[in-house]
Amino acid sequence: MPTKIHNYLFFIIFLSITGISPVFAQSTPIPQAPIIGAKSYLLIDGNTGAELAALKPDQRLAPASLTKLMTAYAVFRALDEGQIALDDLVTVSEKAWRTQGSRMFIEVGSRVSVEQLLLGMIVQSGNDASVALAEHTAGTESVFAQVMNQYAAQLGMTASNFKNTTGLPDADQYSSARDMAILARAIIKEFPQYYDWYSVKSYKYNDIEQQNRNALLFRDESVDGMKTGRTDEAGYCLVSSAERDGMRIISVVLGTASAKSRTDGSQALLNFGFRFFETRLLYRAGEEVTSARIWKAQKETTPLGLPDDLYVTIPRGSFEKVDSELNMPATLIGPVAEGQPLADLSVSLNGNELINTPLRALESNPDGSFWQRTRDGVKLWFD
Repeated sequence: MPTKIHNYLFFIIFLSITGISPVFAQSTPIPQAPIIGAKSYLLIDGNTGAELAALKPDQRLAPASLTKLMTAYAVFRALDEGQIALDDLVTVSEKAWRTQGSRMFIEVGSRVSVEQLLLGMIVQSGNDASVALAEHTAGTESVFAQVMNQYAAQLGMTASNFKNTTGLPDADQYSSARDMAILARAIIKEFPQYYDWYSVKSYKYNDIEQQNRNALLFRDESVDGMKTGRTDEAGYCLVSSAERDGMRIISVVLGTASAKSRTDGSQALLNFGFRFFETRLLYRAGEEVTSARIWKAQKETTPLGLPDDLYVTIPRGSFEKVDSELNMPATLIGPVAEGQPLADLSVSLNGNELINTPLRALESNPDGSFWQRTRDGVKLWFD
């Protein structure tokens, strides 16, 4: 018979490694999300990926300078893998120098560090910096764009294609609000050592100081990133992220009519998310959830848990007690390998299953001695 355990679990549960989830089935009334003048938007929880509000999140649109989030991600990966270093000096090519649009004003033939170029791209949205970084990392911008697309595929960004590093208009360059949310979440989770640069409010290079175009950094102290974008085709776009009381929310707004509308719309979405939802940690990775009796093994019991943090995002104030059922075979025989799935944790609300995830052995449990195996064999025979 299944063994039942009861914990204060919550309305919707997501493993921290999952992608963006469907919109909530509501347990308590939640008002309609703010109406903003955007072609598309998506609001998600940064820890769980839970979708809080959306408007055409999978529509393919021109990403403008939001493209530089993927440029940065690819450079961060190259740094992480030791292919390049922050103190590398990059010789600025004529192609990078001549790149149109927003610039950090690097000069052809000058040598600029990778760190300076990253700040110039992230804070000043420098197209020249983006091309210089691409050339240093992959040789040419077109080869680097192929790398960007490979990473996009790995991340599950199914509605994106990149032809350049800057976001300058190209008919074959597109993305979606959902893909940009996936990318923003990946940067925050995978590269916390670089994410702080997205909160830098101004940066000075070549005696020219430029302010970060993300106006939310100056309006809302909980906002700590991420990136603006604007072209005639794309309109005004903004990916923003904020953290309040340990809860992180990511907003993606695409295709608004003005800088003010993208800022106001993003602020409204962030406020909506924090006001009506909350995220809680249920179990830490490696925390013992329960234990299993293991026969014919060295130790009688083996602790079971999860390989990743288990979070929940719920409508605020709907802290409900939900039944959880631990389904475990009546008899488990050793040996047991660390990480081996031994049981299933099923969580339900009003009879509707919300999640079913395996619980795994947190440590190995080798074969018992001859006498242990004999003793347990006799017990099992008469049990």
